[in-house]
Amino acid sequence: MLPPDSHVHSQCSWDAPDGSMEATCARAVELGLPAIVFTDHADFTRWHVSPGTDLPAAWRHLVTHEVLTPPALDLPSYRIRLERCRQLFPSLRIRSGVELSDPHWHPGPVADLLRATEFDLVIAAVHSMRTPAGVGEVSLAYEYLPAADVIREYLAETLRMIERYDGFDVLAHIDYPARYWPGDPFDPTVFEDEYRTVLRALAGAGKALELNTKLPMDAEILRWWRAEGGRTITFASDAHSPSALAHGFPAAVALAEAAGFAPVRTPYDLWTRR
Repeated sequence: MLPPDSHVHSQCSWDAPDGSMEATCARAVELGLPAIVFTDHADFTRWHVSPGTDLPAAWRHLVTHEVLTPPALDLPSYRIRLERCRQLFPSLRIRSGVELSDPHWHPGPVADLLRATEFDLVIAAVHSMRTPAGVGEVSLAYEYLPAADVIREYLAETLRMIERYDGFDVLAHIDYPARYWPGDPFDPTVFEDEYRTVLRALAGAGKALELNTKLPMDAEILRWWRAEGGRTITFASDAHSPSALAHGFPAAVALAEAAGFAPVRTPYDLWTRR
């Protein structure tokens, strides 16, 4: 049996125009997933966008005067869709969740959101970076900074997030900027010290590490996580459409088992080091 997919987006995420909570649940039942967590975006950082920047189509209408403002998470719609899916798919454990972007930059709005809804799982990640042009989305930072600097600054900001904000359960996609790495294949060992520093802090804070399959995680990162004291992992497709649900999970399961992680008691559990 495949593990739960703990990072999934529905149409309630502003960047998931092809998302469908109901169709995603149907796909989860088809695949035999034991559980799914809808972690739709809560993004509070406004991004500078230079003229001529090639943006995803779903983002373009959100730009005014070179500033992209992500819409707020529509909690009433999210709750209604979640409850409907729980009624339609009683055999599937459907959990509530949220993906917090840069929560250490926005403690007030984040606290308000978490007071308004008690989520089963809170994942957090850095999605923004300061560049000479202003604060922008990480994938756009390569336009302004050397590629290695993007990775190092991303990991440094992730460390600051872990140190300054404790209200999350799982660190999402630690290798996020590697998705957009230009040129040669990305080699995480070049940044081993920076990765290990972040992973050590994450383990010390008692959080879980996400094994995100949108970009297959390098086995070294998972080995470093274990070596630095990390105890738990989640599996995450980061799907923004039903067809992407649990993408790459068989390979991710093999990777996790090889690194010494396994489910503890039930298929719903986080995977823990043996």
